[in-house]
Parts: sequence; C-alpha cells; structure tokens
Amino acid sequence: MESILCLIVSFLILFRANAAELQEEKAALLEFVKKLAPSRPLNWDPNSSPCSGWSGVTCDQLNSSVVAIHLPGLGFRGPIPANTLSRLTWLHTLSLRSNFITGHFPSDFSNLKNLTFLYLHFNNLTGPLPDFSPWNNLSVLDLSNNRFTGRIPPSLSALPHLAVVNLANNSLSGELPLSLRRFPKAAFLGNNVSLRASKSVKHGQTTVFWVVVAAAAVTLAAFLAFAFVWCSRKTQGNAFRRELQKGDMSPEKMVSRDLDVDNKIVFFDGCSYAFDLEDLLRASAEVLGKGTFGAAYKAALEDATTVVVKRLKEVAVGRKDFEHHMEVVGNLKHENVVELKGYYYSKDEKLIVYDYYTQGSLSALLHGKRGEERVPLDWNTRMKIALGAARGIARVHFENGGKLVHGNIRSSNIFLNSKQYGCISDLGLATIMCSVAIPISRAAGYRAPEVTDTRKATQASDVYSFGVVLLELLTGKSPVHTTGGDEIVHLVRWVHSVVREEWTAEVFDLELIRYPNIEEEMVEMLQIAMSCVVRVPDQRPKMSEVVKMIQNVSQIDTGNQPSSENQEESATQPPLIPSSPTQKGNE
Repeated sequence: MESILCLIVSFLILFRANAAELQEEKAALLEFVKKLAPSRPLNWDPNSSPCSGWSGVTCDQLNSSVVAIHLPGLGFRGPIPANTLSRLTWLHTLSLRSNFITGHFPSDFSNLKNLTFLYLHFNNLTGPLPDFSPWNNLSVLDLSNNRFTGRIPPSLSALPHLAVVNLANNSLSGELPLSLRRFPKAAFLGNNVSLRASKSVKHGQTTVFWVVVAAAAVTLAAFLAFAFVWCSRKTQGNAFRRELQKGDMSPEKMVSRDLDVDNKIVFFDGCSYAFDLEDLLRASAEVLGKGTFGAAYKAALEDATTVVVKRLKEVAVGRKDFEHHMEVVGNLKHENVVELKGYYYSKDEKLIVYDYYTQGSLSALLHGKRGEERVPLDWNTRMKIALGAARGIARVHFENGGKLVHGNIRSSNIFLNSKQYGCISDLGLATIMCSVAIPISRAAGYRAPEVTDTRKATQASDVYSFGVVLLELLTGKSPVHTTGGDEIVHLVRWVHSVVREEWTAEVFDLELIRYPNIEEEMVEMLQIAMSCVVRVPDQRPKMSEVVKMIQNVSQIDTGNQPSSENQEESATQPPLIPSSPTQKGNE
C-alpha cells in the first residue's frame, strides 16, 4: 500500500511539473508574438493550451511540451526577442523562414540543446554565424538567403548528425572546412567562400585516386541498376513540382519577397498546419491519381508532415465565389467527413489540402492488388464503411441550410477513419467546376441517370451514387467493368438482371461467402442499395433515412455516432424497405 501511495505521489509531482513547464512555454510563445507581432493573425488564445490547436505549434504525445514551431511567411519584422523561444527547452524543430527577421543570430538559442531541424532562410539576419557546438543533434540547417558575414565556423563541420546544410546567398568568406565539402556546391554559392581544396589536400587526394577508381569500377554495375529504378520513381515523385512550375507557382515566384500576400495557402481555424507554397515545391511528392476534377498528390513536407494536395482543373467561378464555397466546406466538421484543411487560389492555380489517410481509399481496398497478399474486407468492416459514409453524406446534406451537395460520391472518395468507419472526401467541388463530359468509365457508373451536367448534381443524385457504392461493397465489382470478352458491364444493370432472374445469391462477392450467418444482412443491404438506385429521383430515400436503414440491419459497434445536428435531421421515420428489391421505375 505504501509503495502505491509513493507511486501516486510521484505521478502527481511529475504531472504538476509538466503542467508548470507547459505554462512557462506558453508564456514564452505569447511574449514572442507580442514583441515580434506577425502581419498575419495567429489563433493563439491566451486562455487555451498551446497544444490545443495553436497554428504552427506541435506538442509531444503527452501534450506536456512544445517540440516544434512552424511559422513561415507570417510577416515577422525585427530581431527575435531574447529569452522567448530559447525557453522552449524541448524544441527539436524551428521554422521561421520567409519572414523579415533582422539582427544577429540569437545567442540564447544555445539553450535549445534538442534542436534538430532549423529553418531560418529568406530573412535579413546579419553578423557572424554562431558557434554550432551546443546543437549536437542538429541534422538539417538552412540559413540561406540572409546577410551573414565572416567565416564558416569549424564547429559546424564537427556536428555528428548533420545531413543537410544550406548557407547559399549570404556574405560569408574564407575557405570551406574540408568535412563540409561532402555537401553540394550549391549549398555555399552566392558567398566568397573558396570551394577548392588546398594544394596539400589535392596531393592527398591524388594518392588515393586510383584506389577510388578501382572501387568505383566494382560497384558501377550495381549503381546503374539502382539509378534506373530511382530515376523512374523520381520522375513520378517530382510530378507535383514539375506541373506547378508550368503555372503561377515557379520557384522564382514562390520565393519572391514581393509575392502577393493574398496568394497564400489559407488554413481554416483549428488547423495546425503552417506550411506555405515553397514547402510544397520542396516536398517529396507522388501522384495518387487523376480524378474528375483534377490530380491528387501525396506531399511529404520537410517536417515529416504528409498531406494530400489536389490541383483543381477548370474551376468555373471567380475568386470571391471560390473562397466563399471553400469557407462553407472548410467549416464542416464531422467524424465521417474528411476535413478540408486549406486552399490556395491564384489566377492559374487552385489547390486544396486534406489530411493523408494511410490505408488508402475504399476503391483501392476493394479493387486493388489480388492474390495471396490481398487482405479481404470482412463483412463487419464493409458495414462500418457503409454506415460511416452514409452518416458523412447525411451531414453534408444537412449543411448550409440543407442545400449542400457532394456531387462526386464514389469509392475512390471514401476513406477509413481511426475507428475503421467510412469517411467521405472531395465534397462540394461539382458546383464550382466546369461541366465535365462523363465518358464510359468507372466514374460514369456512379452518375444518376438524370444528371447530364456535373454542376447540376442534387442530393437525390448523391443518394444514387451512394447506392452504387453499396453495390460495390456487396459485389466486389467496379461500377463499370469489362467481361472476359471485353463487353462493358454497368453494375446497376447487371445486379437488376441477376435479381430479376431470381439468382440473388450470384450477386454477392465470393470473398463474403466465408463469413457465416450474414446472408440475411447481405440481402437487406442489397434492398437498401436497390432503393437508392431507382431511376426516378423522388422515389429514392433521403440520406438520413438510409443511415437508419443501415443501422437497423446489424448491431455493429456504434462508437462512431452521428452528431446532434444529424440526429435532428433524421428524426423522421424511414419508409418501409420493399420486400422485393425490384421496384417500378428501376433501370
């Protein structure tokens, strides 16, 4: 008993110490922005914790200390106030780049013993470089495009973990320390630094030249094979940067201090992201896919943040209408709706930013790789995906006075949240885009028969599209696919034909056969899907009614409950589920 009491007392002492430390860090941050006020507002509420969503602030997993600060391009002017940021003793990442910070490098930064990533480039810092010996963990250093003078201190070359360094475009002089010559020359250009080795060094290099040549000859073949694979991946990975350079977002325009302040990435309240356009150009990126309204990219930023950036094509509305629509969508917060984090608007480029979901889309889970490595979706998971997506769409239909439409519901726009429920993404884009001709493709299979113009999608057509998704979950087939004889098959028509011939069991995905006692639930879900894809829009149920239908099918985990607004919307009783899936008016 005594040991337990001691443990409790120790825990309380530690908790209080952590709370006191966080309060000290909060005071330091507030003092920092008070003395060096940004031109763009920050959502730093003095009455809340820095770990509760302060823009640009990242805390550790216990929310006990601030470990990262990302505040690029906020218009800070003047020197960094002493005894402010230096009090964040657990800080490992600091990014204040692309501001107008002046003065010498802060001497009290020597207190930041855990500093690992430091980004102060594109400012107006002057004076000599600091002694780097206090930062034994420093891995990435970018002080380029400032006004530093003097020599590069030997302490920089002694850092054991330094992997990236950039000192370009300063006023540094002298000879480059030998151990720094492993970095690209571009990291030191724009200075008076000699990049050539002394004569003695050259002589020493000559003595080992032939040894190096011999070793290089042995590894050349292996290197060429690796380079081929790497280059092919690099070509894809740089697609985002390459495509953006075609428009209004070239690196030259990106890093310009005269960049229009209006052409910034706009993040919504509560979003902790603080990167800007230059971050995206620096990011490692890969193409995730090209959809109806544009290409999506996975972008891995310098601070290890990973986001999805969608580059919209053929936006049909002006800036004011675009921003208004983004505000409507961005303010929609629901556990089954993929949250829009931010957007960018310029004459030539329109981008939207989402979180990255590691499990991929429902389309990838259903129609991705087959064979031994495939992990099939069990029945309970499919039910949770269907219920979550239905709740998300119902919440979308409740928004904006019941006038908001998703307009592009399909399995590639449905993801799994942390509880394995479906989340709907890409909402509301149809109404602001140019009309898109829908070819005979997978996308066409989701289109309600009355929709001939993608801009005129309705909530009833959303219900139809969701019904197609349900059929995908039940059959495991794409909405438009081909047979062995290259015959094009529309999923909705195929299901109707099979059911009409009373071969209902032939409809269901063979992967579901292994699960016992679900036949009745599968038939009930098929009935719900068929009620959604009737040809006449007025005969389709509301999404709130669909949610209740799915809930009545199976008593699956209800931990992912709809919000209070959605419960109010679905207060009316759903219509009776038809005893037979065939209805008058079906395709």
